[in-house]
Amino acid sequence: MFTMVVGCATQPAEKIPLRIIIAGSLMTPFDELKKAYEAEHPGIDIQIEAHGSIQAIRLVSEVHMVEDIVFSADHALIPMLMYQTTVPETGKPYANWYIKFATNHLALAYTAKSKYANEINADNWYKIIARSNVKLGLADPRFDAVGYRALMALQLAKAAYGKPTIFEDVMLGQFKSPVTMETESGRAIIHVPEILETKPQSSIVLRGASMQEIALLESGDVDYAFEYESVIQQHKLNFIKMPDAVNLGNEQMVKQYGTVQVRLDFKRFASVKPEFNGEVIGYGLTIPSNAPHPQQAQDFIIFMLGPKGRAIMQANYHPLFASPQADQINAVPTALKALCVPMPLAQ
Repeated sequence: MFTMVVGCATQPAEKIPLRIIIAGSLMTPFDELKKAYEAEHPGIDIQIEAHGSIQAIRLVSEVHMVEDIVFSADHALIPMLMYQTTVPETGKPYANWYIKFATNHLALAYTAKSKYANEINADNWYKIIARSNVKLGLADPRFDAVGYRALMALQLAKAAYGKPTIFEDVMLGQFKSPVTMETESGRAIIHVPEILETKPQSSIVLRGASMQEIALLESGDVDYAFEYESVIQQHKLNFIKMPDAVNLGNEQMVKQYGTVQVRLDFKRFASVKPEFNGEVIGYGLTIPSNAPHPQQAQDFIIFMLGPKGRAIMQANYHPLFASPQADQINAVPTALKALCVPMPLAQ
């Protein structure tokens, strides 16, 4: 005779969902970080969502999505959009600290199928992408840091190559409402209109996030696209290295980068003026003040900034700073504070 005994079997504990919103350029290494971390922490379910950096932070600070960690490709967006915006339920700022943990370099990606792939080089790339039969991929500067950094790079290239019309040669006549440039107190100010739409015959292909341009490159729908070197190498694409005066990745060129600013000519954000200054690319992270799992968020950041996380980032061509820098270090959680140094005061 078979007897079935029904007992109070122990149910597996539900996993803690750790919600992380990231800049699209971090997608590849973060897929690996997720797998490595979950293998060591089986009780954690990491849920990653990727967007252009502006869009990612606005989803938290204005759409009020609840996230455990925010990773931005532009550290300056965190104080701009999260320090000054408050959580409706608590009245507290969304953040009052952040950690700058990595940099990058802007470059021009292409494939063997790109028009003039055998002709383009570090000396003539700006001429190639200005040709009317060349499709240039551009991330939307209203949503993605690559987009406004690409505009900065085109302006910075003028001085680097001694060619005063590089920006205009590439951008003029491409949009229904133009992207314009003026000089203000010796600084180039690039103005982005509220509605940014390409003309029907434009050679620029605009997308909301730079990662969308990678797929277009791989399919041959664009010939060239501005992207970070780490992403280009992760996808095994060809690329033109920009001079240090242009690539926004060299600390020695800070003064030169500061000669350009991008402004969105409309009230894009709830509480701040949308102005992006030319500076060295810096990635930032923070834990929102309303994060549901702040302790688990800290644990993941410690893992990422530790030996295993560093090895994963290094293998994906995106090394971390030896000493991450903290803004408002006294507000940083104690466990993370030990991994950082105070951010140097702006010169």
